[in-house]
Amino acid sequence: MIGILKTAFVQGMLAKNEFDQRVDQTFASQTYADLAVLTADLPAGLAAARPPQPARSQGEPRIPRAGRVLAGATILYAAVWPVAFVLPWNSEGEPQALWLIPWTTLFYMLLLCMAGTPILADWLNKHW
Repeated sequence: MIGILKTAFVQGMLAKNEFDQRVDQTFASQTYADLAVLTADLPAGLAAARPPQPARSQGEPRIPRAGRVLAGATILYAAVWPVAFVLPWNSEGEPQALWLIPWTTLFYMLLLCMAGTPILADWLNKHW
């Protein structure tokens, strides 16, 4: 109810004093009929206001869509191996870009730890 009133206030349909008055009446209401009176003059589209998003717990930073991050990193890591061997070879018959493999492996393992830890933690919280 307050979300609907807040949306109406933000969109300029309610003045500040009228908004405050309706919020006070919302808290004083005892029946759904009392609440319906408060929003009867507002457009019906405001009733579909989105509920607030749940607050994130403190302490664990999250990587958005960790599964997609891991999939993209795996594809990129897999593409480095053929590139390292296709690039020109030196006079001793060794690939010049062989240094790419250890560095990308290190980067991939760090990313795997960073993105995989929250996934593992969520799985453990569900199953233990």
